[in-house]
Amino acid sequence: MTTRHIAHLDMDAFYASVELLRYPELRGQPVVIGGGRNATPETLPDGSRRFVRLRDYAGRGVVTTSTYEARAFGVFSAMGMMKAAQLAPDAILLPTDFDSYRHYSRLFKAAVATFTSQIENRGIDEIYIDLTDLPGDPAETAARIKQAVRDATALSCSISVAPNKLLAKIGSELDKPDGLTILTEADIPLRIWPLAVRKVNGIGPKATEKLASIGIETVGDLARADPELLQATFGRSYSAWLVEVAQGVDERPVVVSSEPKSMSRETTFERDLHPRQDRSTLSAAFTDLCTRVADDLRRKGYEGRTVGIKLRYNDFSTVTRDLTVPAPTADATEIRRAATECLRRVPLDRRLRLLGVRVTALVPAGSYIAGSVAVQGELPFSAD
Repeated sequence: MTTRHIAHLDMDAFYASVELLRYPELRGQPVVIGGGRNATPETLPDGSRRFVRLRDYAGRGVVTTSTYEARAFGVFSAMGMMKAAQLAPDAILLPTDFDSYRHYSRLFKAAVATFTSQIENRGIDEIYIDLTDLPGDPAETAARIKQAVRDATALSCSISVAPNKLLAKIGSELDKPDGLTILTEADIPLRIWPLAVRKVNGIGPKATEKLASIGIETVGDLARADPELLQATFGRSYSAWLVEVAQGVDERPVVVSSEPKSMSRETTFERDLHPRQDRSTLSAAFTDLCTRVADDLRRKGYEGRTVGIKLRYNDFSTVTRDLTVPAPTADATEIRRAATECLRRVPLDRRLRLLGVRVTALVPAGSYIAGSVAVQGELPFSAD
């Protein structure tokens, strides 16, 4: 049986790195991306620039991303901006510029496409690459891909080559930034098992807590765990998946091209949020999710006719609601209006640990004349 060589390429702090190309004087400083137009730097008469500091921010926005220096203060994406200001008040605040991020995304993906067409897009800043059938040593090929990306964008990326997507995804985080990591099955006990279980894509904060409650902190602990205990704690399906991932098993192929059935964004909060007491934080996160889904739709050339939400409560129960709108849309405002209608149909009396927004029933953009969704009344998570 042929050993697969699957690479996961992840651009390093992508949005922030693009901004540092524009503002090289900020290299080495804590920088947070996510401000509005009022965060645009001011050019002074002498040609220098005056930057907005995070401590001066006032509003209910969320962090889009941050540099590694800001992350050292605990500032990460999807965090409320006001909380980030408490952690890193002297950090530089910059506005988002999705047009630039999409431009550099196209550049790096085009550079990789000169090596192979076996590429699976996973977002604006990451892809999987199947190197199995390419001639030469996979590690050397990965190094050449890294250099090609740098030549095309002046940005660094981290690549891991492994037998499957699961290990490649984990591996690309091990040596960031600018990492090149090669993993084999023999490396699982040495490099994967010592990791915290939360490092496995698909094991979220709540599952991490439940695993800790039964004495499982690392992937190695999970690999040695009693399958019956896992099943009693998580149920048959999820526990079976946990057993496989702990051993590094993943048979998923690299999906080169497919028509998407839906596009969605969701976020798991650092703490459970109450719909009333934490309304401003939830509202900002809700708006951000709608904006990101709309951006994904426009970037990939789709519109959708059904808008949905996903809520996960603090007891881990999950509810979803959907609304079909008059005509397909990729407009963030219309998506938010429809998603708000969905929110009105779910109980908002318990704390939430996860919030998600999705758009389904996709069609190519322009296939229909987009309509509008008229919604009256106050929004459950109003950001206005």
